[in-house]
Amino acid sequence: MQRTSSLLRRLGKASLVCGLLAAAQVAAAQDYDLVIVNGRVMDPETMYDALANVGIKDGRISVITNDDITGAETIDATGHVVAPGFIDTHWHSDRPWTNKLALRDGRTTALDLELGTHGPFIAQWYKEREGKNQLNYGQAVAHEFARAEVLDGFQGAQDIYSAIESRKADGWCCRKPTLEEGNRILALLDEGLQAGGLGLGSTLGYMRTGVSAREFFELQRLAGHYGRQTGAHFRYTPGDEVTESNGIQELLANAAALGAPALACHFNNPGYNLVHELLVRMRERGMNVWGEIYPYAAGSTALNAVFLEPEVWVNQLGYRYEDTIQDVATGEWYTQQSREEMLKQEPTRAVLVFKMPESAILDWLRLPDVALITDGMPLIPYDGLSWDTPYDQLPNTHPRTAGTYAKALRLARENNIPLMQIVAMSSYNSARPLGKMGLKAMQERGRLQAGMVADITIFDPETVTDNATYEQGAQPSTGIPHVIVNGQIVVKDSTVLKGVNPGQPIRYEPEKSRFEPLTLEHWTQQFYTSPVDFGGGLPGDQPRKVGVPEVEPHIH
Repeated sequence: MQRTSSLLRRLGKASLVCGLLAAAQVAAAQDYDLVIVNGRVMDPETMYDALANVGIKDGRISVITNDDITGAETIDATGHVVAPGFIDTHWHSDRPWTNKLALRDGRTTALDLELGTHGPFIAQWYKEREGKNQLNYGQAVAHEFARAEVLDGFQGAQDIYSAIESRKADGWCCRKPTLEEGNRILALLDEGLQAGGLGLGSTLGYMRTGVSAREFFELQRLAGHYGRQTGAHFRYTPGDEVTESNGIQELLANAAALGAPALACHFNNPGYNLVHELLVRMRERGMNVWGEIYPYAAGSTALNAVFLEPEVWVNQLGYRYEDTIQDVATGEWYTQQSREEMLKQEPTRAVLVFKMPESAILDWLRLPDVALITDGMPLIPYDGLSWDTPYDQLPNTHPRTAGTYAKALRLARENNIPLMQIVAMSSYNSARPLGKMGLKAMQERGRLQAGMVADITIFDPETVTDNATYEQGAQPSTGIPHVIVNGQIVVKDSTVLKGVNPGQPIRYEPEKSRFEPLTLEHWTQQFYTSPVDFGGGLPGDQPRKVGVPEVEPHIH
């Protein structure tokens, strides 16, 4: 009996030791929530490029090491690049079905810094997405929608889907506001900035006749009060190389005068070389300005865009509708007559706009310190679409919506463009300027370093490719098997996981207003002329400063 008891005690101790060892092994395996092993880790900020293992804990990168590490879940990245998650700052299609396409293309963050959301709805826009988005999300405050409310009485505009309706009027694009109306426009924009909106977004190129130089200057001044950028589809885009350059010079001259950040949206148009040089030289002088491109020769817009009017498109720019304007849904090419007929039926119908040679794309991808974006468009019609809609049943759209980043990686592979160049364009080149403005979420993204948020894209550099075409624009990219957002796997083995919604808001903290309404008295204290409206007109009796001789106004 004693021998039996002794044996049982020894067995009990042995079982306890085995149990402790097993528990220790489990604990060791759970040192990290997720580990990525055997991958080529690339960080565009430090230029680190080596085979390594990555350990992720609590949504952040904990370690990058050559040592063996284990975790609760493991991704073997042999033969793959482990890169910062791709950041798209020009995304017009924040819906579940298009966010799936973005994820398959390697994107972890999708922001709209060009069109944006109406100022009074910024807080609501963010609240509606809490815990429901697979991607990180954010919006600028929309200049266009503020004008639509004040000049057309259009209420409730939230995104490009709203613009399909608001753009059927013409005050937003073509009428100059009075000083009182201008203050209302600026006040609406200020509401969104107070709520944490990501700077101001202006579709100025669509409003080239309605927005005076003064109005646009005041727009940039307002954003500058908050230390935030104005992102603009700048005036005269699309145009020729002279007008394109003039358009960005307006944006950059204002930025320089105000000491305010600025973003030149999709400058992949005629004159891009000079535009790029202007951006580089201004950064050399300490300005926080940057530009973006997408790797497609064609753009996309609404049929009633002001720059597609024959006076501009045909007479000024020398294009033929038959060669350049194609219907997204039907694939048919427009003539001037068929365009006029369709404008009566569906003025905001989506079209493809072919305006650049294919050869220019490689030039754009070689430009240093430029951000890669999509200008991703909505899928129309969208009634009946859901997260579960199969890819092959999605309506057509511009292929940039689905394939931008994979296309850039494919073209880099085929044309000996350094891979780190494309990785930087896809992530760090957007995160860096936004982080400089104090946007904490962008100070810890766009980099593959210990301590950073674990937004990670894993792709095969030998096979990654775009599958979206102008005929089938909603086909997902391939060769990007895993995408991680805030430490959670959202794309696994090239499948987007349903119900996994780790996306976080990218925004500033709400704060008090910094807007000072404009008055005639304000102008007379600073300038010799007082505008009577936002058109910069001179009143008949000019106030003058003390000590300044009175002279007759002379208008050139």
